[in-house]
Amino acid sequence: MGERINIPDLAFAAFLIALGAFAFSLALDLHAGSAGAMGPGYVPRALALLTLLYGCALALRALLDARQSFPVIAFRPLLLIAAAVALYAVLLPLAGLAITGALVVLVACFAAPDMRWRETIVIALGATIFSVLLFSFALGLPIPVWPPH
Repeated sequence: MGERINIPDLAFAAFLIALGAFAFSLALDLHAGSAGAMGPGYVPRALALLTLLYGCALALRALLDARQSFPVIAFRPLLLIAAAVALYAVLLPLAGLAITGALVVLVACFAAPDMRWRETIVIALGATIFSVLLFSFALGLPIPVWPPH
């Protein structure tokens, strides 16, 4: 049976099963109600169960699928994308949406090994302008565009 295991799918299945079980355990304190009178725990439990069931189905398929070894993890993109998310959370209230958006795109673009400066700057400017127009002006969200004085 060891020759027929798809390791990447099995690893993701284990993640989904753990995530579904954890989410279901968090929703146990909420009243579920019934399909006719749903309580606040009805949808979270249903989504947790669907995640858990999908993980079980994926695990079964991984055990019956052709052998595939676990791929080498590329740490540079993983770390830089995580750093971009953390940078956004930290900088947004301090620097505003315009500066934070541009910096986050620049950091995230370093995750690609073939990053080109000209394209990165165009993407950063375009994404920043779009997000400022969308979130601050079109939707009117109270997000500071520039650093507070």
